[in-house]
Amino acid sequence: MEHVCRRTRHPRCEIGDLPRLLALYHELNPTDPVMDRAHAEERFQAILAQPGMTIFVGVAGQAAAASVTLVIVPNLTRNGASYALIENVVTAARFRQRGYGRALIQCAIEAAFKAGCYKVMLLTGSKDPATLRFYENCGFTQDKTGYQIRR
Repeated sequence: MEHVCRRTRHPRCEIGDLPRLLALYHELNPTDPVMDRAHAEERFQAILAQPGMTIFVGVAGQAAAASVTLVIVPNLTRNGASYALIENVVTAARFRQRGYGRALIQCAIEAAFKAGCYKVMLLTGSKDPATLRFYENCGFTQDKTGYQIRR
């Protein structure tokens, strides 16, 4: 398994990764409208500049095989220990069952704990037992209730 990993141990995204990342995200949400290139570049630059936010990507050849977004949130409870959120977990269909998703989730968890987070949270809208088992096999437990409001 190859990762985008140029100068660091962790496979963090850089600006050159945008085209393959957009292709991967299209698999996550195929009904989303295609963003124009300038808007996508502006949003990606904002993500890369956001303190505490990291996109991890696993690469196979020239394709993005999988991606995970980690957001570390400063906190005033738990003696000031931050917490982390994992979002946009996606593995391209042709690369599933090869360890890409698990490896990236582990990178994200390691980065969160190294940053002093006391917990890492992940929400999924999936009801697929295989997806739920995947998250459990990555070490997550389903012990809270999640709510959301969408515009």
